[in-house]
Amino acid sequence: MVIRSQKSKIKSPRPFRLVKFFSFTGLGLILITTMVLSWVISNYAKKVMLDRSESYSLLLAEHVNRQVFLQFVLPTALRYKEIALRNPSQFKMLDTVVRNTTEGLKVDSVTIFDSHENIISYSTIPEEVGKRDMGGIEYENALKGNNSSRLISNSSLLNLLPGSEPISSKLMTYIPFRRENPLSERTDQVMGVTKVVQDLSDDMEAILRLQLTIIIVSILIMGTFFFILMQIVTKADQITKARDEERRRLEGKLHHAERLATLGEMVASVSHEIKNPLGIIRSTGELLNKRLKEQAPTSRHLAEIIVAETIRLNDIVREFLDFARPQVPNFASADVNDPLLKVIEFLQPELAINQIGLEQNLDPAIKPIDIDQNLLYRVFLNLFVNAVQAMPDGGTLSVNSSLEASEGNKKNVVIRIKDTGVGISKDKLGMIFTPFYTNKNRGTGLGLAIVKNIIEEHNGTIDVESTTGEGATFIITLPQQ
Repeated sequence: MVIRSQKSKIKSPRPFRLVKFFSFTGLGLILITTMVLSWVISNYAKKVMLDRSESYSLLLAEHVNRQVFLQFVLPTALRYKEIALRNPSQFKMLDTVVRNTTEGLKVDSVTIFDSHENIISYSTIPEEVGKRDMGGIEYENALKGNNSSRLISNSSLLNLLPGSEPISSKLMTYIPFRRENPLSERTDQVMGVTKVVQDLSDDMEAILRLQLTIIIVSILIMGTFFFILMQIVTKADQITKARDEERRRLEGKLHHAERLATLGEMVASVSHEIKNPLGIIRSTGELLNKRLKEQAPTSRHLAEIIVAETIRLNDIVREFLDFARPQVPNFASADVNDPLLKVIEFLQPELAINQIGLEQNLDPAIKPIDIDQNLLYRVFLNLFVNAVQAMPDGGTLSVNSSLEASEGNKKNVVIRIKDTGVGISKDKLGMIFTPFYTNKNRGTGLGLAIVKNIIEEHNGTIDVESTTGEGATFIITLPQQ
């Protein structure tokens, strides 16, 4: 696992929820509007089709009536003195007239009802001839001289699905069959009722396909707009969320810096007050050590303890002062490998005593960069000492420096210091750079905090990778100018 020295745990609220709500609501309204719009358009198209089909049927029925009267009724009356469709010759003559009249026209069937009773006297569908009570209310209205129409349809969008019932739509138009006078003028005498049936299934299917096309096109167009809107909202959401998290991180960092500044002032003040008495105690201890050496050699170790502990306390006070009042880096162009080599040379005896093997792989191709060698020496020394302390039973210390690519085709100098010690537990990884945090019996807990401050003064970063029982690796990244 990898833990950054700067890590924000603040969760950002999700903005634009209201915009998303209105976006989804808008999509629902769009779909509803599309359905209503397609229904209105299809109904209007259906009404126009029915009006035109009805007008066509009326004209056609009038034409059929006229041709039947002129080509069948008059000749039959003159020849046979009466009209009797039970006579096969008369029926055939009427059938010929009707079929010749409607040939090539959009007519499904023609039916003629008797004027005295609701019975079919003639139909282009032979099975219908002779059936009673098939006219309905439209037959009654036609006997009174009124034209009427009735649509029988089972059409819907579901009929367009594969395997569904075929679309069926028939328009039945009923008109009175009137007698004409010798001047070919219609009279009010109704001789029967003519029913003309048109099959509008194809037209109805075309209207339904138009309705479906409107729905699909509207959904695609509105869906595209909705997708673009959602992309804009999502992008804006991500930008706002990132800015909000950055703001919160900076605020947290500022508050943390303010607390550390206050703490640093206090530590600096206390350390300064302690430093002078410690100097006096050390001087007194050294003087006492000299006198005891001559007068009471057996008690000399007591003075030596006072001097040693005073030196240790002075080092702690100096650490406090370094943290509270960090040194300003004195940058100069230098090879980052130089302070590493100095630390390695300095710690060689200590490594040998603790039976720690050293593996070093320092890249000689690294160009000099602007660094403060003294501060980086302190950083490396601190990390090396921590590594030695993490391997009480011996182990291997690996030091590596290299150039690694970063964003924008730039390269960074990366130093890795790895030990094979006890490692750092997961719950402590995020706290090791926190001031005053330590898991040692002795120490101020400021070492790694000071290390982090120095690295950040060099515009770099420090990370740590660790697995309990397998050691830890500190990774320092410095930008190459």
